[in-house]
Amino acid sequence: MTFSIVGRSADGTEFGVAVASKFLAVGVAVPAAEAGVGALATQSYANLAYRPQGLTMLRTGTTAAGTVAGLTAADPGRPTRQLGIVGATGHGATFTGDDCNAWAGGRTGDGYAIQGNILTGPEVVEAMERAWLGSDPALPLARRLHAALRAGDDAGGDKRGRQSAAVLVVSPDGGYGGGSDVAVDVRVDDHAAPVTELGRLLDLHELYFTRPDPDTLLPLTGSLADEVRERLAALGHTGDDTATGLDAAIGVWAGIENYEERIVPGLIDPVVLDLLRRA
Repeated sequence: MTFSIVGRSADGTEFGVAVASKFLAVGVAVPAAEAGVGALATQSYANLAYRPQGLTMLRTGTTAAGTVAGLTAADPGRPTRQLGIVGATGHGATFTGDDCNAWAGGRTGDGYAIQGNILTGPEVVEAMERAWLGSDPALPLARRLHAALRAGDDAGGDKRGRQSAAVLVVSPDGGYGGGSDVAVDVRVDDHAAPVTELGRLLDLHELYFTRPDPDTLLPLTGSLADEVRERLAALGHTGDDTATGLDAAIGVWAGIENYEERIVPGLIDPVVLDLLRRA
């Protein structure tokens, strides 16, 4: 009832899952991931116990293939299950039970596992694999996973139609404010074009939660500092004429607008500068 990709970033620091289905809120059921450990997708009459059990096995050093074998061997419902796993190293692993609804199957390689059931045909997972292998390994993992998901959707996807999609990515201290490992957890629960909508939400997620590229930051000095101070004052945010006062005014405005992850004292992110100019 679902198609998904489970992947590991090229540098091994991120793990994630992207999934789409003709199923309400698929992101609640299918994906699981743990920083430094791995990720998995459980689908087709999904056994949600696979999620904690699989991560526990990966945490203890079991390979992706060994984890798939262990989970399915102990499950009397294995003929109806589908599962994909990646661990901290090595190839991904996938499993499709004999009683999964056609078309059902998967593909794997170093750092990824792709699987789907009730698909229009094998072209869905084949397109996903091509998109994954053809994407730039330097891109954020969420973008690579979504590109593969979009390729599968464009190739036909779930033959019953479309309803929901999700992306989950973990990395050490990658969450909001560095206080968690959940770097991305974006879901579309009920939508006519969920994969497209998921892309829009990922754009917003990048805007609000991605930290700026240090190489692009601009010094808040001279005429630029004067411009920023004037624009903030026009919006009702004033501080004294010192650099500290300007930083404080920017911080207040950014906090109200939810851009706080992009604020760096004494500098300004070009993205934030553009938003301020448009405000």
